[in-house]
Amino acid sequence: MARQTIRPARSISGALSVPGDKSISHRYAILAALAEGRSEIHNFSPAADCHSTLECLRRLGISADIEKERVFIQGKGLHGLQAPKKKLDAENSGTSMRLLAGVLAGQPFASTLTGDASLRRRPMRRVIEPLAQMGAQIRARDAEFAPLEITGAALHGMDYVSPVPSAQVKSAILLAGLFASGATSIREPVRTRDHTELALAEFGADLRTSGATVRLAGGPRLAARQLAIPGDISSAVFFLAAALILPGSNLQITGCGLNPTRTAILDVLATMGAPISLVNVEMHHGELSGDISISHAPLAGGVISGPLVAQLIDELPMLAALGPFTEQGIEIRDARELRVKESDRIAALAENLRNLGAKVEEFPDGMKVEGKSAGKLLGAKVDPHGDHRIVMACAVAALGADGNSIIHDSNCAAVSFPEFFNSLDQLLER
Repeated sequence: MARQTIRPARSISGALSVPGDKSISHRYAILAALAEGRSEIHNFSPAADCHSTLECLRRLGISADIEKERVFIQGKGLHGLQAPKKKLDAENSGTSMRLLAGVLAGQPFASTLTGDASLRRRPMRRVIEPLAQMGAQIRARDAEFAPLEITGAALHGMDYVSPVPSAQVKSAILLAGLFASGATSIREPVRTRDHTELALAEFGADLRTSGATVRLAGGPRLAARQLAIPGDISSAVFFLAAALILPGSNLQITGCGLNPTRTAILDVLATMGAPISLVNVEMHHGELSGDISISHAPLAGGVISGPLVAQLIDELPMLAALGPFTEQGIEIRDARELRVKESDRIAALAENLRNLGAKVEEFPDGMKVEGKSAGKLLGAKVDPHGDHRIVMACAVAALGADGNSIIHDSNCAAVSFPEFFNSLDQLLER
């Protein structure tokens, strides 16, 4: 099991391009497979999760070739997928499993979606139930957990009101809606990331959005596209946080995705006192991107709760780990969803931040991390519990500690950012 030693750093400076956005990479790959013709996708994410999606598509008869950061996918149209000869293994990727469940629900064959031990513990009922309402036949362990045995069926459109804000649930329903008779609409309590809607429109689907409601006509003819994916802002946040922690830092992240449904993290950091500026903002394929500049500054801290949580769900681990470096500390509430991610992120964060010397109070739906008055962090051992966001958040926090820290199972960062530690090391000044 790999491990990394994190030594205290003085600053982080320079320019960095983060890997292609994970969320967009999943969606472009799936829709390219359902389109007619050969799509070319530039800056495809190197994350293990996204390559799990590609491998599942290959098992469904789709050609997906990789050349450096480009992926070429030969789409076969909505009805061109083939029955897989063996189980579709999503490995650690909940996005792969949930989105592909929507696609497979409308196929004229049976298939099984499975994953690693961590993914088989993650809840799938929130996807299974709406797909069943559309006519899908899905069997799951305890009606909740993978493996998912999906028997394709003739689907019908529906109007669905989601009880929880979830981009993955929304996306699964919309992807199933491609194969349904009539129109499918979904309304969320809070608007979530809209990469699926933008990608569907880019590939030629008939889609309408009004507020938090999306409506899709079934049976479109999707056309192959040449696409470029912006950098992943959920990966960028670890470097932004490092710049805020380390005095004298001055950092620029180039070509980063700035989709308005994903940039709440920039607003929150700015509200806390982070000096952030955006330049070279452009739009490609409906997605905004640009360069983010940031430098060290004292942070106030604060409370994150309510509707904002759904927009920050991937960034919450890093925000929690910033707590000891803020004046007021950081409190997170209404984030029970963190309990059922790749790990129990609330418990894993609380454990590791305490090991580093932080004062942490844990709640069923979040945590409170005390600020600078609780004392400076000290080097310690970190166990990320196999979770890529925990390992990166704790590694960044350890940069501001006194003494070296040992990060166990550091290679789990590859789930989203294989080159994380190399990229970090190249920018640090010690």
